[in-house]
Amino acid sequence: MHDRPPSADTIPTPMTNPHKGRTGLDRVMRATRYSMDGLRMAYLGEQAFRQEVWLAAVLLPLGLWLGRTWVETALLLGSVLLVLIVELLNSGIEAAIDRVSLELHDLSKRAKDLASAAVFLSLVLCAMVWLMALWQRLAGGS
Repeated sequence: MHDRPPSADTIPTPMTNPHKGRTGLDRVMRATRYSMDGLRMAYLGEQAFRQEVWLAAVLLPLGLWLGRTWVETALLLGSVLLVLIVELLNSGIEAAIDRVSLELHDLSKRAKDLASAAVFLSLVLCAMVWLMALWQRLAGGS
């Protein structure tokens, strides 16, 4: 027997998401609205994110003053924004885990702890960047 190439009827089609059919400006507008909804939900529902937003509200303008070059300014501002980004991802992982089950499970704990560690490392990075920039500025270095 010879194997025949599969016909269009027998080729499995990947699962498609009916909500992914948007294109052009409509897609951009909806994606922007969903992003704003996510930021609003995070601010209202996640105390850690809210605290980090208030810290960012102080640090971002300060970073514009502290940075002497565009690279320094980008590192200062970027390190703060990275904390917010990682916190959003952490909150999303926690929500997905809780959606699946609120039952205590080793894999759920592992996922949440790993996401929390990512937030911690982003905070460490941010602190290091800011401390080095402050040291440079206060020590009168170039």
